[in-house]
Amino acid sequence: MTKQLLMGNEAFAHAALEAGVRVVTGYPGTPSSEVIETIAKLHADGSAQGVHVEWSTNEKSALELLAGAAYCGARTLFTCKQVGLNVASDALMSLNYVGVKGGTVLFVADDPGPISSQTEQDTRRFGNFSKVPVLDPATPDQGFAMMQAAFELSEQYKTPVIMRPTTRVCHASTFFDVAESTQAKPVPEEGFQRDSRWVIFPKRAFEGHGEINERLRKIAVTYAADERFARFNPMDERRIAGESTRFGIAAGGVSAAYALEALRILEQRADERGIHMPGYRFWQVGTPFPFPERTCEKFAAGLSDVIVFEELDHVIEDELLAYAGKTHAAYNVHGKLTGEARDRGENDVDDIVERLAKFLGVPELAQVEAPVTYESAEPEFPLPVRPPVLCPGCPHRGSFYAVKRALGKTPAVYCGDIGCYTLGNAMPLDAVDTCLCMGAGVTMAQGFSVADPGKKALAFIGDSTFFASGMTGVANAVYNGHDFTLCVLDNATTAMTGSQPHPGTGVTLMGPKRKPISIERVLEALGMECIVHANPLDLQQSIDAAKKAIDFDGPSAILFESPCVQLFKPEAPVVLGAQRCTGCKKCITEIGCPGIGFDADARGPKGGQRGQAFIDPGQCNGCGLCTQVCPFDCIQVTKREGADNA
Repeated sequence: MTKQLLMGNEAFAHAALEAGVRVVTGYPGTPSSEVIETIAKLHADGSAQGVHVEWSTNEKSALELLAGAAYCGARTLFTCKQVGLNVASDALMSLNYVGVKGGTVLFVADDPGPISSQTEQDTRRFGNFSKVPVLDPATPDQGFAMMQAAFELSEQYKTPVIMRPTTRVCHASTFFDVAESTQAKPVPEEGFQRDSRWVIFPKRAFEGHGEINERLRKIAVTYAADERFARFNPMDERRIAGESTRFGIAAGGVSAAYALEALRILEQRADERGIHMPGYRFWQVGTPFPFPERTCEKFAAGLSDVIVFEELDHVIEDELLAYAGKTHAAYNVHGKLTGEARDRGENDVDDIVERLAKFLGVPELAQVEAPVTYESAEPEFPLPVRPPVLCPGCPHRGSFYAVKRALGKTPAVYCGDIGCYTLGNAMPLDAVDTCLCMGAGVTMAQGFSVADPGKKALAFIGDSTFFASGMTGVANAVYNGHDFTLCVLDNATTAMTGSQPHPGTGVTLMGPKRKPISIERVLEALGMECIVHANPLDLQQSIDAAKKAIDFDGPSAILFESPCVQLFKPEAPVVLGAQRCTGCKKCITEIGCPGIGFDADARGPKGGQRGQAFIDPGQCNGCGLCTQVCPFDCIQVTKREGADNA
């Protein structure tokens, strides 16, 4: 064993490997991506032996691959973020009815806030919906133990198991004792055995439904009575001599850690100020589904009021209400439904301190000196507002700009998608009118072309998203003859989630380089007749290509091909000639590159009192798009010293 400082996701990867996982698949998505990346790294350096790891084309493909491996008896791990489970749900809803042989864990990271997602979705609800057990860690340490226990639970009951950490648990770091090397658990000698239960006919589904209901009842008991899992539902009590405990606090996920810290703060303040603080009983619900009613019985005994802290949905709150109704318990439940806990976003310690103080009848303990915040502070130089924006030199900027230039005054609707390029909605580009879910822009554009034919419909999609969920939409367009233009923003990576490879790159996590899948050939195979190419950093070429595709009657495609700025060494910054700048601001108002600024106090022979633009050399990567936008040739591309002049 060796002690290492690890991010939560890195630790969960080690835990899965130590549990003997053999097949690992998933699709990139913050906050889950580091699990697979860590396993791939450990496999590459020889520490993780016997494991297969891959980025699949999408979440559905990943889970279906694992289903096959699990039927053979291999331990398998699936990773995604909360909305990724939507894509995999078709497979999951059936897989639970069929069951598994090898331990199958679905690592699904939720994103309260949301911080890097389009929605706040609660995977605990999905577990209930799909009838799949859920484990909900409060800390990375607990998550490490849960990951290993999840494989055991899965094999014991022949069911997939969901492990549901949230962003803060995934990305928090602490020290772990981890194995220096791991070996995947071998597949049983008999491997896959033919059996009617693997085929989900209606009769099998009916039988499977009964089996699911029975095993959920057993798992609920296991959560309460089996120490392997009961430890994930710890209970603590602060007793006051001569008083019965009336107040209960229940919490799930990272909110349990916040609540414990808030209680510690309140107790310290009570001691310091000589204020009587009532007793309470605290319960962390680490196994929210199926709900451990036996543990709840112990928790609820004698309580008059219970407050619940959890992020996203009121899952534990609902369970406590249902239990009270079922057992005629006398406690009142406080939480999201009563407005006494946050109904969206993340929780935090300070907020819970205030709410607990009120709940426990000691509101004076919440009163402290107002903390210094950005709003209350008076810095000498206030920080500027920094809205999210495409990186300096991002090729997507040129793609959006060229399409808008090609359209001119033609009315159009711009359908966006999930990726960096969603930021194309920001001014001055203003080129994303819709964004629903991965791949939806392709088919939504077709809906606009049918319902509002007076506007040109365009869909923007990244290269990774194209392979993940865009191809079926293209097939639909060709089959039904929809008039729209597909703009594939091919930057040769999955940029938004950390530059992971995809089928168009040919790079795999296991090492071998495969032949990249050509987007053009895929489009041709699907029947797309008008396909044009353009380098988005060549403005005139891109405008001409866009015009050709836009003018085509029927489905057409523009392949904008230029690598992400994170993949190459930048060129020398462009140079702006102060003697020629007129202060027209076109370089700023047309493309909105953060590498270009404006000094209102600057004076020049052409700009006069208007001020002048300037180049921030710390941000400019020399892409040259601005040199093609400036109407006065004020900006020039330069060669980095020592660069190849060929």
